[in-house]
Amino acid sequence: MTYEVSVRLIDSLLPEGRARRVWELLTTDVETQAYLKMANIFAVQRLRYNDHGPVHSKIVAGSALAVLKILLDKGFRPNVVTDGVGDLEDAMVVTLMSAYLHDIGNSIHRTHHPMYSTMIVDKLAYKILYKIYGEREAMYMLKQEVLHAVFCHDEEYLCLTLEAACSKIADGTDMSSGRARYPYRVGKNDIHALSAMSIEKVELASGDVKPLVVNVHMSNETGIFQVDTILGRKIATSGLAPYVEVRALVKGKLFAARTFETTHVIKV
Repeated sequence: MTYEVSVRLIDSLLPEGRARRVWELLTTDVETQAYLKMANIFAVQRLRYNDHGPVHSKIVAGSALAVLKILLDKGFRPNVVTDGVGDLEDAMVVTLMSAYLHDIGNSIHRTHHPMYSTMIVDKLAYKILYKIYGEREAMYMLKQEVLHAVFCHDEEYLCLTLEAACSKIADGTDMSSGRARYPYRVGKNDIHALSAMSIEKVELASGDVKPLVVNVHMSNETGIFQVDTILGRKIATSGLAPYVEVRALVKGKLFAARTFETTHVIKV
């Protein structure tokens, strides 16, 4: 199975149950949506960065669930399950929430936004999870799993759980030209913008040699900058680097295959 990274992906990956209920609560919560919109006002309108708001959040949430599904089919087990925090559905909830909320701290400032995201999500996650789990120990434990994954989406921090790794890698895969179009249109034409504009689509797939394959389709070779400096750095600190291969394709032909080394590996 191959999944194309897009805003529509999540709709096909949410089964009925706790994860779908969380999704409904997240996407209808006024406070959450206001902060995500503010994240884009700061990042896009004031800093001329690429999208960090509701659309990016939805894309990353869907991609994180796709990465989780691919790895589960390969025999990986979420840390929520192996460490006795919850079951498989709870692991999906953690992956979904952390992926959707990871950039919300941009609503305060881009600098140190992983810390601000964690501070904001502490409150939002409680509000959402309480409606599903109630005032139980499990709810508080799952909240902490979400906070860990949100904090670790930045490439400077090591993921210690599979759920966090799925969210982090998914974040790095949202790099197609649509996300960078606004900064480019208003005159940002540095290597970041030009590289992003060359990326046509990104796919997540199950591999034969490496469990997870990321196919990056590019119109020209400048897209490799995004692969190495954005996606590559996130994979390297995800804890799943030994299990991921990135294939960069230019006009359908393999241009480069990348693997990324790290000394830290999540036990799977």
